[in-house]
Amino acid sequence: MLQTSAIRGRILSFTAEPAGYGDRSSYDYWADGLVRIEDGRIVAVGAADRLLPTLPPATPVDHYPDDLVLPGLIDCHIHLPQTQVVASYGTQLLEWLQRYTFVEEQKFADPGHAATVARFFLDELLRNGTTTAAIFGSVHPASVEALFSESERRGTAMIAGKVMMDRHAPPTLTDTATTAYDDSKALIERWHGRGRQRYAVTPRFAITSTEAQLEAAGALLRAYPGIHLQTHLAENHDEIATVRRLFPDDASYTAVYQRFGLLSPRSLLGHCIHLAEDELRLLADSDAVAVFCPTSNLFMGSGLFDHARINDPGRPIRIALATDIGGGTSYSLLRTAGEGYKVQQLQGRSWTALSAFHQMTRGNARALGLDDEIGTVSTGRYGDLVVLDARSTAAMAHRLDASEGELDEELFVLMTLGDDRAVRATYVQGRCAHRRA
Repeated sequence: MLQTSAIRGRILSFTAEPAGYGDRSSYDYWADGLVRIEDGRIVAVGAADRLLPTLPPATPVDHYPDDLVLPGLIDCHIHLPQTQVVASYGTQLLEWLQRYTFVEEQKFADPGHAATVARFFLDELLRNGTTTAAIFGSVHPASVEALFSESERRGTAMIAGKVMMDRHAPPTLTDTATTAYDDSKALIERWHGRGRQRYAVTPRFAITSTEAQLEAAGALLRAYPGIHLQTHLAENHDEIATVRRLFPDDASYTAVYQRFGLLSPRSLLGHCIHLAEDELRLLADSDAVAVFCPTSNLFMGSGLFDHARINDPGRPIRIALATDIGGGTSYSLLRTAGEGYKVQQLQGRSWTALSAFHQMTRGNARALGLDDEIGTVSTGRYGDLVVLDARSTAAMAHRLDASEGELDEELFVLMTLGDDRAVRATYVQGRCAHRRA
């Protein structure tokens, strides 16, 4: 028997990338809309007065008359083992890894610790309206086992992989090219495509992988063509100089990844701040994804992501948005988008709220190749939804009291003043997974 539920509210779903402020043609909006969900999938969306009479008797309807109902938010770069290194003081990337991150990641050798953190991690994502994420585990396979097990229990869709790291890290955090391949292979065969879980081959970055290990990563991608690749690229000047010393025969940092077959439409490359034009061309030609991590880039002092240059119409590169916990400073994609706006302002450009919300939903789904499953409120997609309250704080309500009621303005208030408090509820496959107290 079908399990039917419905969510009623002000429904917003993007149909195209917005061309600018007020681009009404880029989205569908119902001021009083209804989403009908059966067995986890959306089967109808539209005006409430039209769809309410079609519901089976006694169908539960969660009604949010004043709130916005959007697709669940999507985070394209985040670290499971770094939940307790957020807000670690006073260093930049390479020192930060040694002083804080590697110390914390060693704890994930304990499967019990990994399971405890996985529960906290998914609680926190859902509390912030995030229903799908691309996640770095630790070097320990148990970290990914714990995450996928918890995600499967909750019905969420997650992409994750164990970090591959065979040099320039503490001995307790290193594997080898062979063990990294074997452990990743076992995880792929156990978890990739099991329910809503998917695997990402995850070399941390070129500094911590030998040529043999990068070759192993490429071999996994060739053996399992449906999986993702996630790593870091051109985040920090010292990082780039170190890669140049370790790979002197390669023309660039990006060329290292190209040589080992790591660039493809399923490649998620975190940061991409300091790239030469030939590197941008490699990314464009491979259709890889540059992942914008504004709170992390600012907190770590790494630099400013040049959104306009990355997305140059002459050789456009696909872009995703991410929190990058724990270099990032908030699990909230609302706050992350607000910082992204400031990064653009520092470079003399603006970022409309329509574009930011498109990025957090449909845009990130497309970057992950999952837009046939998530990212829009449309038939056939999973019922992963977030309910946003733009008056969730006194300051937000006070600001909106002076507005003219435009949707663009409400969204901009959400992305500049909003955070987890603005998330009234989060739904996974039509079931409420978080409700604000």
